[in-house]
Amino acid sequence: MDFGVVLQTNPPASRTVHLAKLAEQYGFSTAWTFDSHLLWEEPYVIYSKILAETHRIKVGPFVTNPATRDWTVTASIFATLNEMYGNRTICGIGRGDSAVRVTNGKPVTLKELRESIHVIRELANSRPVEYKGSQLQFPWSRGSQLDVWVAAYGPMALTLAGEVGDGFILQLADLDIAAWMIQHVRDAAEAVGRDPMSIKFCVAAPMYIGDDWQHMRDQCRWFGGMVGNHVADIVAKYGTGADGSGGAVPKALTDYITGREGYDYNEHGRAGNVHTQFVPDEIVDRFCVLGTADEHIAKLKQLADLGVDQFAGYLQHDNKEETLRVYGETVIPALSEHITAKA
Repeated sequence: MDFGVVLQTNPPASRTVHLAKLAEQYGFSTAWTFDSHLLWEEPYVIYSKILAETHRIKVGPFVTNPATRDWTVTASIFATLNEMYGNRTICGIGRGDSAVRVTNGKPVTLKELRESIHVIRELANSRPVEYKGSQLQFPWSRGSQLDVWVAAYGPMALTLAGEVGDGFILQLADLDIAAWMIQHVRDAAEAVGRDPMSIKFCVAAPMYIGDDWQHMRDQCRWFGGMVGNHVADIVAKYGTGADGSGGAVPKALTDYITGREGYDYNEHGRAGNVHTQFVPDEIVDRFCVLGTADEHIAKLKQLADLGVDQFAGYLQHDNKEETLRVYGETVIPALSEHITAKA
C-alpha cells in the first residue's frame, strides 16, 4: 500500500505547495487536490509549482470531470506537465459534483464519462485518438504517461471503472462497503477480459491523528455530507430496496442520508459545515480514519488485506502537519512492514 494526501487549493497557494512538499518528505507518493475552479484556486497552475519544488511525488485532481473542462485541454495539461517534470501526474475523474453543481449543472452521463476517459488517456499518453470526427494527436508530445483512475459509487459507475479504469477511487473507508465495491469492480473487469488484479484500488477518507474523538468527528463530519451527495443520487436512481436491503447498493451506504435536508457547496469539504449535522458519529467513524497511530494502522491493515493499493487521506481539518508527521514516522513504516510480511 502506498499513500496519498488530498488537499484543497485554498489561498494562499503557497500553503498547498508547502503541504505537498511536506507529504513527500514523509513518504507520501501522491498529492491529490480537489478540482472545482469556482470554489477554490485553479489546481493545475499549483501542480506546476509543486512539481518544480519536489522530486518524486505525483500530482493530480481528486477528481476532475468531463463537463467543466474540454477533454483535449485536460489531456494537454497533463502531457505538458509530464514533459516538464517527467511523468509525475495522475488523473482522477468522475461524472462531476461540486464543479458542476455550483453552476446548477448536472453530472455527465456514463457514456460521456467513458468517452472522455478514452480521449484524455490516449492524448496524454502521446497516442492518436478520434475526437468529434477528427483524428487528433499532440505533435509535440513524446513518451508522456498518464493513468486515469475512476471515482464511483453506483453499480453502473463501478462497472465502468472495472471496464476502463486504470484505477478505482472509493471516497470512504468503510470496510464492508469497500469490500463490496472492490469485488464489483473486479467482476466487471473480468467480464470484459481484463485482469481484475491489474486495476489499482484507492480508498480515500479524512485521516486525523488524535485522541479527542468528539473533536475529530466534528472536524471530519463534512465528509459524510460530501459522500451523501453521491448517495442521494444513487438512492434516487435505484431506491433503497422495498425490503430495506439497500437495493442495488449496500444498506450501510444508504441508511444514513434519511436525515439529509440540503447542501451548500460553498461549504463543500469544510470542517464545521453546518449542512452535515445529519451525519451520525457512527458514520464518521466508519467512513473516516481517526484516532491514535495504532488505531490508524489497524484499520489500514484491514483495507490493505482487502486489496487496497493506496490510501489517500483528506487533510481538511485543524491538525494537518501533525497528522502528516505521525504518518511519516509511524503509520507508513508499519504498513510497509505489514505488506512485506504478507508477500
